[in-house]
Order: sequence, then structure tokens, then C-alpha cells
Amino acid sequence: MRKEWDRKTLGEVCIVERGSSPRPIDNYITDSDDGVNWIKIGDTKGVTKYLYSTRQKITKEGARQSRFVKEDDIILSNSMSFGNPFIMKTQGYIHDGWFVLRLPEYLDSEYFYYLITSPNVQKQIQSLASGAIVKNISGDLVRKVNLSFPKNISEQKRIVEILDETFAAINKAKVNVEKNLQNAKELFEGYLQNVFANKGKDWEEKRLGDVCSLITDGKHGDCENAKDSGYYFLSAKDVRNGTLIFDGARQIKKVGFEETHRRTNLKPGDICMVNTGATIGRMSIAPDDIRTYKSTFQKSVAVIKTIPSLINNFYCCYLLKSDLKKLVKVSSGTAVPNLLLGDLKKHLINLPKSLKEQQYIVAKLDELYEETNKLEIIYKEKLNSLEELKKSILQKAFNGELTMASIV
Repeated sequence: MRKEWDRKTLGEVCIVERGSSPRPIDNYITDSDDGVNWIKIGDTKGVTKYLYSTRQKITKEGARQSRFVKEDDIILSNSMSFGNPFIMKTQGYIHDGWFVLRLPEYLDSEYFYYLITSPNVQKQIQSLASGAIVKNISGDLVRKVNLSFPKNISEQKRIVEILDETFAAINKAKVNVEKNLQNAKELFEGYLQNVFANKGKDWEEKRLGDVCSLITDGKHGDCENAKDSGYYFLSAKDVRNGTLIFDGARQIKKVGFEETHRRTNLKPGDICMVNTGATIGRMSIAPDDIRTYKSTFQKSVAVIKTIPSLINNFYCCYLLKSDLKKLVKVSSGTAVPNLLLGDLKKHLINLPKSLKEQQYIVAKLDELYEETNKLEIIYKEKLNSLEELKKSILQKAFNGELTMASIV
């Protein structure tokens, strides 16, 4: 570290105070004009640096049981999305999911924000997290985080100026890459929709149930676990990347498998489709060696057995993908998306009578999918590279090595 830099713990340079929440909090939430800002983790969604507003307010009585933060204070999350700093551009009160870090005059708040987000400091914070399910950081621990900074506040401001300019350019590049990534996805989706919207002369309309021998789902209940039994009880997480993932999948006793297998009777070529939750509509084709794995499903996956003489199973997958929005229903009260078996069976589809034409359509869609997938991989790699570049620049900044020349 350079001579004109200092090294101290966070507790040596900051007043670290934990937030506090009046309980039960619902008794203190208010819509009244004389309420005061109540700062929640959710208020930072989509926010990267400055916090300007809050969604809720609490009463002044509730505020007396909480912790006040003023404009330009830095708040640091200490649970769930722990370790994320934000500069306050409003004032309000924080619950115990936050720390407020009150800086001395010799530390610039903009510099300090970048310092807290730097790889070295974040690595320390992440290592301090405790708790198996909800990670959190105690005040005593966070005060032990080591910091390095120029003693001269003008040098701190110089570093901030370089970082602001550089990161603005990086963020602009990210926006362009993300736009290209979205365009690639929309290119395929648009072509997919167009294929099934413009049916040919020899196409016919049928219900999905008319071209399938079975449309069912997995077991509506549980099975007893049995490690290394060789009988797999797959769920939505195991339906990925166009195939089924057995590594780490749950295994059950033979009796449970046999009971559930009578319902699904999974065979090579069957369509396995996630029918609920965040990954709804994700599909895989059961591989040729599926009998080797002795597999069945939990209820989160539907099994669709097409009649090979009527419909190509890959054609069916693409068709269902194009119609997914029409099929999804949202459960009232829980907002969980679902695909209902009855709706799948009754769903009207258009398809060529000729299996050769179906196969031709599949080949064209496969070709475009491969091309767009290659583009998506390239754009995602670019996004990762830009993030790594930001980390590298931050590392240089807090090693005392940052100049414009060093990042050009």
C-alpha cells in the first residue's frame, strides 16, 4: 500500500449502528401525510447506488422505536441480500435488516460507496455472513472489516471521478449488450409465433388430447427417500436444457417408484414439461436411455405422450412453447402460474397432416434456435466480461494503482 494511504477497520473510521423495527410493524405502517419514510430492502430493487424514495411510511410513534438515517448516510444491508451499500438521498428510518454507517469528515461518501463494493471488502463481508438459511452480519463483525483509503480527500475524489466516468461507459456498453441479447431472444420468439400463426393448406386443427395417448402429471404426494436406490423421483429443477438431469436428483424406495410409475410410465421420447412455478413451460424430451434410470416425477412436471403417427414430439414442444401464454393460469391468492391438465388436453392446435412437413418445420426451428443460442452465449459472455472489468478496476482503485492510463 502507498505511504499516503491509511489502513483501518470499518469500526475505526465509522459509527456503525443497526436499525430497529417497532413490532408488530403492521401496527405502525401508515398512509398519513405526517408519516415518515420506512426504508425496506424492497425499496432498493433496481437501485444501484442512490436511494431516493420509499414505498411505505410509519407513524412518528413507530419512528421513536427505530433508527433515523439522514441524507448522504450510507446504509448497508445485513440480511438476505447482505453486504449491499446505498447512499441515502432522502431521510427516514431503518429496521434491523440494515446498518447505517456514519462517516467522518475525512472520508468522501462517494469514495466509501465504491470502497464497500470493491471485491476485497465484499469478500470480507460475505465471509462474515452467518446462518444456514437467512444469512446475516452482526455489528461487531462488520466493524472488523479492513479498509484502505487515501488520507487526502482530494485523492479520494479523484478516484471517484475516474470510476464514475469509467463505469458510465461500462454501463452504457452493458445496456447495448443487453439490448442485443433481448433482440436475439425476440428474433427466435417472433419466428416461432409466425410459424404456427400462418398455417398451410394441408394443416388441420385438433385438440392436443386427440394426438396424444396420455397427458398426466407426477405424484400428488410424497415418497420415502432411499439414497442410491437407483429409483429417481424427478422434479421441475431436474427438467433442464432439453433433457433430464439425474446428477443430484432425489431417489426413493422401489415401492414408491412403482406406485408413481404406473401413473407416468415414462418412456423415451415422452415430453416432460414443468407445469407450475417460475420455470413453467420448460421442457425436455425423455432420452433413449431413460429406462436405465428408472424415473418418475413429482406433480410439478407434466408428462405428454404424443402419438408418433400423428404428431412429431419435437414439433409438439415448439408448438406448446409458442402457445404457453395462452395456457398459463395464475392461482388466485398465491400468484403462482400453473398449467392445468384439462386445459392441455382441450387445447386447440394447428399441425400439418404430413409428418415430413412437421419434421421440416422442426429442422428450421432447430437451426434458428442454435444460431440465436450462439448469439445469447456471446452476449452473456460479454456481460460477464464487463462485470469482471468493473471488479478489476475497483481492485486497482483500492490498491492505489488507478489512473486513466491504467484502464484504457
